Amino acid sequence: MASPDGRIAIRFDTVSSQGKPVATGRLVYNIQFLGKSVVDQSALGLTLDGHPPLGSAVTITKAESTSGVDDYAMQFQKVGHVHDAYNGLLFETTEDSAPHRTLEIEARAYNNGVAFRYLLPEQDALKEIKLRQEDTEFRLPTDATDWLLALPNYRSSYESEYVKLPTTALSNQGGVSSSFLIGLPLLMQEPGVAWLSLMEADIEGSTSMYVTNPSGNWAGHYFVAKLAPRFDDPTVALLSKSPYHSAWRVIGIADDPGRFIESTLVYDLSPASRVADTSWIQAGKASWNWWVDDVDEDGHPSFSTKNMEHYVDFSAASGFRYMMLDAGWAVGRDITHMNGKVDVPELVRYAAAKNVKVWIWCYSESVMDQMKEAFPLFEKWGVTGVKIDFINRDDQRGVQFYYDTAREAAAHHLMVDFHGTRTPWGLERTYPNVMSYEGVLGIENNKVGRRDSPVDRSVFPYTRLIAGPMDYTPGAFNNETENAFEARNTSPMAMGTRAQQLALYVIFQSPIQMVSDSPQAYQGQPAFQFIKDVPASWDSVKVLDGEPGEYTTIARQHGDEWYLGSMTNWTPRTLSVPLSFLGEGVYRAEIYADGPDAAKEPKEVDIRKQLVRKGQVLTLKLAPGGGCAIRFVPARQTR
Repeated sequence: MASPDGRIAIRFDTVSSQGKPVATGRLVYNIQFLGKSVVDQSALGLTLDGHPPLGSAVTITKAESTSGVDDYAMQFQKVGHVHDAYNGLLFETTEDSAPHRTLEIEARAYNNGVAFRYLLPEQDALKEIKLRQEDTEFRLPTDATDWLLALPNYRSSYESEYVKLPTTALSNQGGVSSSFLIGLPLLMQEPGVAWLSLMEADIEGSTSMYVTNPSGNWAGHYFVAKLAPRFDDPTVALLSKSPYHSAWRVIGIADDPGRFIESTLVYDLSPASRVADTSWIQAGKASWNWWVDDVDEDGHPSFSTKNMEHYVDFSAASGFRYMMLDAGWAVGRDITHMNGKVDVPELVRYAAAKNVKVWIWCYSESVMDQMKEAFPLFEKWGVTGVKIDFINRDDQRGVQFYYDTAREAAAHHLMVDFHGTRTPWGLERTYPNVMSYEGVLGIENNKVGRRDSPVDRSVFPYTRLIAGPMDYTPGAFNNETENAFEARNTSPMAMGTRAQQLALYVIFQSPIQMVSDSPQAYQGQPAFQFIKDVPASWDSVKVLDGEPGEYTTIARQHGDEWYLGSMTNWTPRTLSVPLSFLGEGVYRAEIYADGPDAAKEPKEVDIRKQLVRKGQVLTLKLAPGGGCAIRFVPARQTR
């Protein structure tokens, strides 16, 4: 099966133990891009309790080709409308020996990648499904360079660095029982051939996939699937009944990694919206009390209704739609009772009078236990959204929690921001009230250590961000050089320049975007104007240039305006940016660039305006850890 443009082809076979095509044999697939192999012959199969692996000895008994176009509107995500053509294939396999179980594979080929999933139709031989493992392989024709998220176990918050390593460096060479557990997305570069990304989509009713390299030798460059096990029985990944379908295994393929940032594959493969009326769902920016330790107007920590009203006032004065009230308002883990520190209904009433809406923080286990009581109560209070934290699980029950939460929240007109969470997989198309996810090493790490830096930020667009919206929480104005930075809880710092923090509002897409610093940190700061102007939702995205771990330049469209964000790691750069993305006519470019001394004084921002046209080239000079943010506004041509 080929993609509509013919650049990508995926083939399925049954092969002998020597890899030769045979009528009955092991089920495999391989993928080519522009005539070159990008995934060599790789196994497909499922290991179910009490039987040999399903897919190890099967015959392809029937196949049907299809084609179609995914055409739909999106709310508040990376694009406003999607129109993606694909070619499809559905084929059936049957075991050669008793009990003659049937396994189906559904596959699609798009112009920017392929996807496939397992289907177990209803059958007498397989009424109860006890899945122990998935046997999917991803065998690479060469030792790729990978940007990977190495995680300690199946109960993490996906908050770590993406490490750049060759695939062979991940092999289990020491004879240890397990190798690196790698979370998704996984970015791979096959030099001279292609870039690949590995993700999943539509995981409802399933469990999450990780990968490892189990080769055990210096020449092994492949990955195999590892499913998050159930908590009640770690030997089992999933319990279900037939019919059953797995999540989609999504392999992005391109000659430039920027195409993955633009791709909507994960949304294409997710169910359409289940929320009939979405008029109450709105993207926006929010003031936030937690990152700055609840400081009041005098700079002293104060978690009180009065001080939270100070943050509401800041949102109102700045034109922000929201205020995010973080942890500390509930009685322990009981989210149906307030502890007297902050009166949430009173704060909501105060905010409503100023045209500001309030989000509140909730502990995940409290939501698991109390959502049926808490969500109607929050709706009665007038709360607009819930930030749910410390989920730290993506097993079968954990996956179901995401769907249950999204559904129940929508029923009570609550938006959702998942924190302490796995990376996205397209749920926000199915439930548009799911606005964003953390699942990233965010700016909060500056409060306790040195783990967030321009180096990490330059990797995230090509790794974490390609999965979906990312609540990194930018906006730090206490900017410092690498040497002068120190971790602290009150008045926290951030490494890199202020102009880079501005650029992150364009680069790191999130429909609920935090303005993380204290209100007084922005007082009298001209650069704050960009944060007030930049939207939180987009109509289209163009990745103009970049390299993972080095730099990136992204343009996003909102109505008739365009915004550009450019950033670099600790290497200063001079970049030439063609304005090919602009429409016809003259635009006023409002430019927020690193100042001449930003390498030593990272708070310095050079603000200027100039008229530009489509086809012109702008030169951007980025300081170490620097950036540039630009707003393009249509303007009448002047002489």
